[in-house]
Amino acid sequence: MSNYRRAFVPGGTWFFTVNLLQRRGNDLLVREIATLRRVVRDVRKRYGFHINAWVVLPDHLHCVLTLPPGDSDFSLRWRLIKSGFSRAMPKTETLSAVRKAAGERGIWQRHYWEHLIRDELDYRRHVDYVHVNPLKHGLVQCVVDWPYSTFHRDVAAGIYPANWCGDRDEMEDGDD
Repeated sequence: MSNYRRAFVPGGTWFFTVNLLQRRGNDLLVREIATLRRVVRDVRKRYGFHINAWVVLPDHLHCVLTLPPGDSDFSLRWRLIKSGFSRAMPKTETLSAVRKAAGERGIWQRHYWEHLIRDELDYRRHVDYVHVNPLKHGLVQCVVDWPYSTFHRDVAAGIYPANWCGDRDEMEDGDD
């Protein structure tokens, strides 16, 4: 068994990437966005956290979350989000023998990527990464065109201009 090292900082802010198990051609997260939103809302009611940034793509999501002071249990929140979403889905996925034996569903990858935000620059870079991700994956020509993102909330709050990050062609020109 792998020995994962996780930073547990009460009241910390983390960047997360959470993937579906079957990513290729899978649009489950956007197809079932209402269910995902309901589950996240229910978990937030029981175990609070602040959503600094969030984007849902067809087969994965990215977010930056801050936990309440004195609380470092982000694992609980992800377990509840992933299991709540899974329970709401019909059992149509193909399960491996290992997942069957463990009583697991075949919707999410078991693990997720987390990164403890270190400072303001690290925070800004990760929030920008969350918001630019639909453009990076070629899902839209402009960041503002992706509907499943806190980018719209941040535009309304004056944090970003609506035309932030132009389009994909401009982004690629700057990557030389």
